[in-house]
Amino acid sequence: MSVVDPPVPQRVPAHPGSSSPMMSKRMSAAKRRDTEAEIGLRRQLHARGLRYRVAFPVPGQRRRTIDIAFTRQRVAVFVDGCFWHGCPDHGTTPRANNEWWATKLGANQARDRDTDRLLAAMDWVVVRVWEHEPVDEAAGRVEAAVR
Repeated sequence: MSVVDPPVPQRVPAHPGSSSPMMSKRMSAAKRRDTEAEIGLRRQLHARGLRYRVAFPVPGQRRRTIDIAFTRQRVAVFVDGCFWHGCPDHGTTPRANNEWWATKLGANQARDRDTDRLLAAMDWVVVRVWEHEPVDEAAGRVEAAVR
């Protein structure tokens, strides 16, 4: 394994505070992993006979993980949420704390691009799936990359 470049700095200021207790509860409940979209894709891949690792660390980046990793084939699959990763079709920007959220979501997208770059430099194939994509189509793209 080669030496990995240091990550692109992601500077997001401290959160200014929630706009309401209800919103705070809603955002706290958002899953980081094992989302409905991720579990659905994993089930489909398993049904197709593919075996994988879950929440596999990005080599050289302890704090970043690959949602679904095929380590022998060096295929990394990320299931991106429309809100958190800025989907061009379904991504939204909150009205409250708009400036902070723009910075936060921009940093998420920059980190995604940096992770893709780091993995490509280590000869990994990166497949990014939006949470809204039909599971069969997403599984087909992943299977094609693995086989």
